[in-house]
Amino acid sequence: MSTEMNNFRMPAEWAEHAATWIAWPHNAEDWPGKFQPIPWVFAEIVRQLSSVEDVHILVNDAAAEKRAKAILSRQNAVLSRVHFHQWATDRIWLRDSGPIFVKNAAGEKQITDWRFNAWAKYPNWKSDDKLPSRVAKLHKMKSVQPEVTLANGRKQRLVLEGGSIDTNGEGILLTTEECLLSDVQQRNPGVTREQLEAAFQQYLGIEKVLWMNRGCAGDDTHGHVDDITRFVGTNTILTAVEENKNDENHEPLAENLDRLKSARNLKKRPFEIKTLPMPAPVIFDGERLPASYANFYIANDLVLVPTFNDPNDRIALNTIAECFPKRKVAGIHCVDFIWGLGALHCMTQQEPA
Repeated sequence: MSTEMNNFRMPAEWAEHAATWIAWPHNAEDWPGKFQPIPWVFAEIVRQLSSVEDVHILVNDAAAEKRAKAILSRQNAVLSRVHFHQWATDRIWLRDSGPIFVKNAAGEKQITDWRFNAWAKYPNWKSDDKLPSRVAKLHKMKSVQPEVTLANGRKQRLVLEGGSIDTNGEGILLTTEECLLSDVQQRNPGVTREQLEAAFQQYLGIEKVLWMNRGCAGDDTHGHVDDITRFVGTNTILTAVEENKNDENHEPLAENLDRLKSARNLKKRPFEIKTLPMPAPVIFDGERLPASYANFYIANDLVLVPTFNDPNDRIALNTIAECFPKRKVAGIHCVDFIWGLGALHCMTQQEPA
């Protein structure tokens, strides 16, 4: 399989998209006591996305599709660019459960269908785990299920969530040790760092992995990189920092910044590192939530950025706008949304053009 996969590579998020995949919110338990505004937040996201690219929306049934269409129509989304699929989902975080597309030099696309087990935390994941194969079938596209051979000789399908990785599209990948190597919420027991790196090379065309240490406070996934550190260019990395030394994010984010400063690209040269502030802690019901501006989503001619009614909203929007001067940068109010423990990047999955 390796020779066959080697010329396929995961494109950067800013490469042209054919579409964005999302799932319509339906599980009120994901936003206990705050579910009512959530479909309207989704509608605003779809309004923005449908102005620049096609949007595939997964709904549980015909009634859900009808409700979603009514809300999207009121929100003035471009319905001709919205495509519904009545496929059941457990949750709506398609960054993690959806297909990860790879592409070769000839422009052919394939799907890598990693196992999804609800962040090694929740019991209900079986519907979500089927999504990549359903997309492959819909598109009549080849799909591969990444696996490794364990020390005892047994083959094991690999668990990977899209939110735990970020790539520059040219063979370099960002991830965290907390998510992929920790014993807490352990995704791949018995699989080593070296085996993961080899799998990234084989299935995603990755030549070098930049390992950050920990993710941000309040992160239900135990260390997803898309809340802290993102590529914004082939050699440019945007990383979150917390200036307040008393905040629990200060130390881990400072350590990640140090690692990035000493990291080198494939030509053994340093990266250009830019920093992004964190919003003040967002706390609801006594729980700290994983509020971060780094959970932005890059679409065609557009970047959607989570905002939190915070003075740093403006700094974050301006910083991200400087990284993407040719794209419209739009803030999406996420104070209610983040109660679901995810934001804009968590809910979207790009399909490359």
